[in-house]
Amino acid sequence: MAQKLLADELIEQARKATSLERFDSESFREGLEVFLSDVNACTYTDAGLERVRGSVIGALATRLKTTAYLTQRPELLKRPIERPVFVFGVPRTGTTLLSNLLAADPRRRSPLTWEIDDPVPPPTTATLYTDPRAAARLEAERKMLAARPEMGKYYRNSAIYPNECMFFIQSDFKALMWESRGVLPNYRDFLFQTDLSSTYAYHKRFLQLLQADAPGIWNLKQPSHALWLETILKIYPDARFVWTHRDPLTATGSFCSLLSLSHQAFMGRVDTKWLGENCSWQAVEHAERIMNFRDKFGEDRVIDVHYGELMRQPIETMRRLYKVLGDDYTAEAESSMATWINDNPQDKFGRHEYKLAQYGLTPDQLRKMFERYSSRYQVEAEG
Repeated sequence: MAQKLLADELIEQARKATSLERFDSESFREGLEVFLSDVNACTYTDAGLERVRGSVIGALATRLKTTAYLTQRPELLKRPIERPVFVFGVPRTGTTLLSNLLAADPRRRSPLTWEIDDPVPPPTTATLYTDPRAAARLEAERKMLAARPEMGKYYRNSAIYPNECMFFIQSDFKALMWESRGVLPNYRDFLFQTDLSSTYAYHKRFLQLLQADAPGIWNLKQPSHALWLETILKIYPDARFVWTHRDPLTATGSFCSLLSLSHQAFMGRVDTKWLGENCSWQAVEHAERIMNFRDKFGEDRVIDVHYGELMRQPIETMRRLYKVLGDDYTAEAESSMATWINDNPQDKFGRHEYKLAQYGLTPDQLRKMFERYSSRYQVEAEG
């Protein structure tokens, strides 16, 4: 009989690993229980199940560590997070590129991969890119890409690049990252129907920790922020929203392909039927919820950035974005962005290739699903 993962056992292992006992709250409990129930009903390889176990313990351990640190420095929870910028959209629409360009501006602040993974103690402004923890991760990254250069096709990242909020809100166990770990329909349905107020409350606490000695105006990227914009406004009333647009057929195919890597890593197989149905449904849901938000709060409450324009004219596109944001666009920011672009050409690690038919999808089928979106926004077709 396959081994089952139990919430209480994993929580206890996280406590032992950190020698810490107290969570700020157990708002994560419901999501964790639903997730593990689906995991225990799914078929994993032995290595994949161990990856799930390790990920859960790691997310719980991070929450224990952040709770302990904020208990030692409670004044951090009184420091505001002002006018944060949230970048989101249908998955695979250029949010990563836009996030990296914003992060290139030295006057802005983004949560970097290494500090998300290892936030305690938080860095200072002077050590954001030189902390020994960052250096160690950069070396591990170099070795990984040397061994498997094809990985750069799918997700461009670096220890010192900004990363998705997904990788720290995972500690509340209401995050699509967990859903990608297999065929988990009950967790998927729970996630899309539940209230994420506790998740964004934890999101704020985590940022207040990171900005302890390295403050700034936050740039925050995660495609699925799109699903909970009203919740974000409750926590961040002055938040600024940026929606990236791309051909939904291309984006959906790329989304399926990306999650196929997760299936292979955890289950040792790819359920292409599930990915085709699930990813296309999720992609449409992202677009629908943003449009519903705009219908309620006004078109101007969200700023549009088009992938095609960002790729062809990145600097001009960023100038326009800054103008709408109302932020100063400096020569230093532009120079840093240009340097990042030169260092990161689109096909630096090869081209990401996939076909809709692999996932049982057709262009006509997707066009019908995205009819409301496509009729509302002039998004250029690709391919």
